[in-house]
Amino acid sequence: MSEFLSNLFPTESSIPKEHNVGSYLEQREYLINGKLRKWPGTLNFVSSPVFIKDGNSYKQKVIGSTPLLTKHEALDALTAAVDAYDLGQGEWPTMSVMDRIRHVEIFLGKMKEKRAEVVKLLMWEIGKPLKDSEKEFDRTCDYIVDTIRALKELDRVSSKLSEDQGFMAQIRRVPLGVALCMGPFNYPLNETFTTLIPALIMGNTVVFKPAKFGVLLIHPLLEAFRESFPAGVINIIYGRGRDTVGALMETGKIDVFAFIGTNKGANDLKKLHPKPHRLKAILGLDAKNPGIILPDADLDNAVSECVLGSLSFNGQRCTALKILFVHRTVVDEFNKKFTAEMAKLKIGMPWEAGVNITPLPEPGKTDYLNDLVQDAKEKGAKVMNDMGGNHTYSFFYPALLYPVNSSMNVYHEEQFGPIVPVVAYDDLEEAIQYVVNSNFGQQVSIFGTDSKKISRMIDAFANQVGRINLNTQSQRGPDSFPFNGRKDSAEGTLSVSDALRVFSIRTLVAAKATDNNKKIIGNIINNKESVFLSADYIM
Repeated sequence: MSEFLSNLFPTESSIPKEHNVGSYLEQREYLINGKLRKWPGTLNFVSSPVFIKDGNSYKQKVIGSTPLLTKHEALDALTAAVDAYDLGQGEWPTMSVMDRIRHVEIFLGKMKEKRAEVVKLLMWEIGKPLKDSEKEFDRTCDYIVDTIRALKELDRVSSKLSEDQGFMAQIRRVPLGVALCMGPFNYPLNETFTTLIPALIMGNTVVFKPAKFGVLLIHPLLEAFRESFPAGVINIIYGRGRDTVGALMETGKIDVFAFIGTNKGANDLKKLHPKPHRLKAILGLDAKNPGIILPDADLDNAVSECVLGSLSFNGQRCTALKILFVHRTVVDEFNKKFTAEMAKLKIGMPWEAGVNITPLPEPGKTDYLNDLVQDAKEKGAKVMNDMGGNHTYSFFYPALLYPVNSSMNVYHEEQFGPIVPVVAYDDLEEAIQYVVNSNFGQQVSIFGTDSKKISRMIDAFANQVGRINLNTQSQRGPDSFPFNGRKDSAEGTLSVSDALRVFSIRTLVAAKATDNNKKIIGNIINNKESVFLSADYIM
């Protein structure tokens, strides 16, 4: 089997020209205070999960390098962001909403010009299939458009004056301050921009550190960021988190912390802030989303949704289904259908048409996944599908594990990879208690047709998770829906409209509704003397 997987790796000459990453990209640029600086120091090599076959040997392809900045450069970036915000008096936070929108629209236009470069780097850096890489880029552009539309609507509502109990007031949303934005490696463009763009467009200034993998793909966008925003509004740094991000948090000058990663990482960084009560956190963290299959479920639909939900992009999604509870009366049939569908998944290189399973970008990931499989096997589970769990280099063939129980590590740990643990249950309370007692609370998927049983679970899970899916896989979209979680899975809510709110705070101008005050406010509005107190209506 290892030979089968090894032979999936290409020779240099067999890589299609249009998909080849091209020459080695040595990136030394980073963006601080509106200028692209050149880093003269040590670089971090960027290795692709794709290995290149040369005769009987295989070598991981190194596609480029990025700056290994130190805390000094990170603090320079923070100083630039702090100065640009200027305690809320800077050009960007006091700029009109329409003018900030124009800057973001300029950036979007420049970003679209870099689509081919970014998509190619998504494939090569994290092994994301071509179709999914294209989708991630296009969805990110759509998200920016939707964010602009939502902000216009929010501003239209805010342009009105309210009267109540003898007072009149105008309520608007204003920025929070300096934001630190950090995204995940599995969606290094889309998930990152779902915090970065709302933070910017609401008037915050930003220090942005790209994900640990999927970092080179920001390079084509550096110039677009520089040209689209005033100096110091967006600052982009690179390097090891312990050398850069920790130093930023210790200053106490970060007002907003937008982070998508592990709850441990978030906790460690938040603890460094000297005034945690002043730190607004927007966090997308770990998840162990269960799928629960009732005895009367449409098994064909359940299997189809669970295969997609657990194995799309190798299961490397926080929203992936990471454990399946199947009623004992149907578990054998479910496993049979599931393994049949698994066998149809195409494994190969990211650029190959119709590919489903691709190389994994994290070093040591295949060893970790293999340890989970071996632990489960030692405690009574079996690999139900042919070739399941076989691995070589960065490839790991998907494995369906059954029967899984609470003594196994895979029952508790978020595998974040192509392992599908199946638990047989007799009483629905077993599945309910798993969710109730879990440290995670992002989503759950329920498959069945019995409305009474489904309603029982809805009521049991409503206070446990952020989203309950009926007869469909767990997922983030549509972006207009709230995306959140409970317990160790999230802090704050993200959707197109929610993101605008979490990166801002409501402020109001209020006065007693006297004739004199009405005259003053009327003069301010009619003469356009204030950016904040305004009746301008954005079209």
